[in-house]
Amino acid sequence: MNNIRNFCIIAHIDHGKSTLADRLLQFTNTVSERDMMDQVLDDMDLEREKGITIKSHAIQINYNHANGQEYILNLIDTPGHVDFSYEVSRALAACEGVLLLVDATQGIQAQTISNLYLAIGNDLEIIPVINKIDMDGAMIEETKDQIIELVGCKPEDILLASARTGLGVDDILKAIVERIPAPKGDPSAPLQAVIFDSVFNSFRGIIVYYRILNGSIKKGDKVKFVSTDQEYEADEVGILKLKMLEKPEVSCGDVGYIITGIKNAREVKVGDTITTANNPDPQMVQGFQEVKPMVFAGIFPIDTDEFEELRDCMDKLQLNDASLTFELETSQALGFGFRCGFLGLLHMEIIQERLEREFDQTVITTVPNVGFVAYTTSGEKIAVNNPTQMPDPVRIDRIEEPYIKAQIISKPEYIGNIMTLCLGKRGILLNQHYLTQTRVELLFEMPLTEIVFDFYDKLKSQTRGYASFDYHPIGYRESDIVKMDIILNDALSALIHRSRAQDFGRRLCEKLKELLPRQQFQIAIQAAIGAKIIARETISALRKDVTAKCYGGDITRKRKLLEKQKEGKKRMRQIGNVEVPQEAFLAVLKLND
Repeated sequence: MNNIRNFCIIAHIDHGKSTLADRLLQFTNTVSERDMMDQVLDDMDLEREKGITIKSHAIQINYNHANGQEYILNLIDTPGHVDFSYEVSRALAACEGVLLLVDATQGIQAQTISNLYLAIGNDLEIIPVINKIDMDGAMIEETKDQIIELVGCKPEDILLASARTGLGVDDILKAIVERIPAPKGDPSAPLQAVIFDSVFNSFRGIIVYYRILNGSIKKGDKVKFVSTDQEYEADEVGILKLKMLEKPEVSCGDVGYIITGIKNAREVKVGDTITTANNPDPQMVQGFQEVKPMVFAGIFPIDTDEFEELRDCMDKLQLNDASLTFELETSQALGFGFRCGFLGLLHMEIIQERLEREFDQTVITTVPNVGFVAYTTSGEKIAVNNPTQMPDPVRIDRIEEPYIKAQIISKPEYIGNIMTLCLGKRGILLNQHYLTQTRVELLFEMPLTEIVFDFYDKLKSQTRGYASFDYHPIGYRESDIVKMDIILNDALSALIHRSRAQDFGRRLCEKLKELLPRQQFQIAIQAAIGAKIIARETISALRKDVTAKCYGGDITRKRKLLEKQKEGKKRMRQIGNVEVPQEAFLAVLKLND
């Protein structure tokens, strides 16, 4: 165990985590030259296309140190985007140390701070690394000062590297061995292993990834999952190289995988503890925080017959992405589906893409929103999670919406932008104080509805990415919420504050006019609150020139043909239905001011 080191790489998005992981694997010959490529650990097509890490990836490295000993390094590469911060928190629970990567051209940024606080909260050894030192705009000394102020380390503790060229990688490997502590644990104690990820394989069943804290696990052992109290036989155990490598035993302090032939996705939970059935340790390992969904939206199958298939796919996806939450929901227009909770709009987009690519599920996603509480005149309390559950306005006494306490940490020069943004979102400023000369903390009370749509994106653009955002709910407050209907399709209804309804309705109608295909008849797109129309756009009809075949002759012939066409169009409008493409639903989420 003294020769094992478990660590992960944390940083803001685009600071070079995956590139550094590539160099570490290349330098230690863990991946052969033939298998080597950029973002070698990112095995999803989506990750390569977007150039971001979505999933944490674990891999074992063998490293020969200068002192002649061989060390086993378990590396977990983590995502940088705020929507996947739950992945980071789970990876940290399986490690003793972290490489804190900072881009020399950009300095310390939002996710650097929030990921660092996660690491400090887990009491991990932190090795600061300044990356991209070979770039023209590198500000090495300024970045060093920022790190010293934030982490409180000595200047000589900070390593300099360039993940692109491989400069400084040797020093990083030495620092991992010398500065990160070996895992603690008792190899002879009963087995205690924490599950930090899992994935569904259609041939082998569910493959569970874990980190052993005490004891060891052998092939053929009877194992027990503590939270579900189910027992299984370990058909195969092993460690994670670029591909899974089978071993007869995985010992204390190691990161590995187990295959038990489980087919039901509900039997595996991230954060659960594995122990042996004959000598159990019933203690659940603590350290996993509860996931806090930010955005709620409905996901429905296009064909209602595919509902059960979609349920299976959602279960399998939740195995691999524990931050996805969902429950059953029905809609008059769309039938049976799921009410899903996401960490942000990018997370929602990725889940939808993964359903289509990995499971061939084409789904409809409704407009994202939050849950309200409506009180009727008779004193009844109704939970309103989607627009169809809204009671008749005549029966409503009052509506309450959820409020949050938001904490924003940024640079002082962006205070004005943040104030303008938050106050425009109906926020109330509670407090403002300077943590250091270059970091200021702002506290706001805000409605959760206002941060669902585009708050993150706007906050990032207003502060050039330098703002970390956290929140916690503080209860419900009375508010003037109305149901806005798009008279075209039930799925496009939205619950919105009255002050923003007209502007939102107008923008939505304009967007739908661009996206809906033209039909043989005229389409009117209207936004309405109750019986009052607040916005309207019209899509003109496609028109065939029926008089083209007339050459000369009497005008009445042409008129007769035009009248006949007009009658046909009128009948078509009565019975025709308007197909709303999936892009139209997604466009609702991306309405820009």
